[in-house]
Amino acid sequence: MAGVWGCATLCFVGRTRRLAAGTALAAAAYASPSVARLLPPRWRATPRLSGLGDPHHLALTFDDGPDPSSTPEVMAALDRLGWSATFFCLGTMAAANPGLAAEVVAAGHEVGVHGWSHDGAVRRPPWALTDDARRCRDTIAEATGVVASWYRPPYGELSLGSLAAARANDLRLILWSAWGRDWREEATPASVVADIARGVVEGGTVLLHDSDCTSAAASWRVTVAALPLLADLASEHGLTVGPLRDHGLDGHPGRAHADAS
Repeated sequence: MAGVWGCATLCFVGRTRRLAAGTALAAAAYASPSVARLLPPRWRATPRLSGLGDPHHLALTFDDGPDPSSTPEVMAALDRLGWSATFFCLGTMAAANPGLAAEVVAAGHEVGVHGWSHDGAVRRPPWALTDDARRCRDTIAEATGVVASWYRPPYGELSLGSLAAARANDLRLILWSAWGRDWREEATPASVVADIARGVVEGGTVLLHDSDCTSAAASWRVTVAALPLLADLASEHGLTVGPLRDHGLDGHPGRAHADAS
């Protein structure tokens, strides 16, 4: 009898391990697009996802607004520089501040979908991500009269569900090729621009933040102070600065794409 129970136990353990292994493999497969977040391999493997476009242009993007305490200050700084940018809005922020979202568009800036809430994609099912992106897109459209076409998931975290959500909502996924890490408490204007310079700048897409709702308190002040320094960096490289819509991502790949692939 002991032998029978022993055999049964071994079979049960074997099935449990196989089930666990299968579950782990399924989870890894679902999260596999998240490897696209890795830099610099992402630049080479997925240049368009990384926002590599016109080699003479730098696409400037901001995440997490619109925030009444900071987005107007960011827009004022951009206006002083004569720049337009792409603002990836959280649905919760756009719903709370629809008038400000409308002001962003009225000022000549572009808006994109950053999701309804700032939750990662890997642990969320496809239907939830699809609904999240749709709710955010529709809220932005109601506030601004503009239907967004870009989608940057929170944290740049991707899953198979992210791809499905983008497709279902006719959105184009975009991440970045350089970031200022301006969300950190220890960030300074100089460190923000130094971090940007470590990424791909010529033909690249820069990630900054126009709200501290998911960042260190008042970190947006550092971002605003960094923008004139970013203007110096762009000038050194002979780059014009503007939103994603002017970045040549819908045209021919150009030199930046060729160099990165």
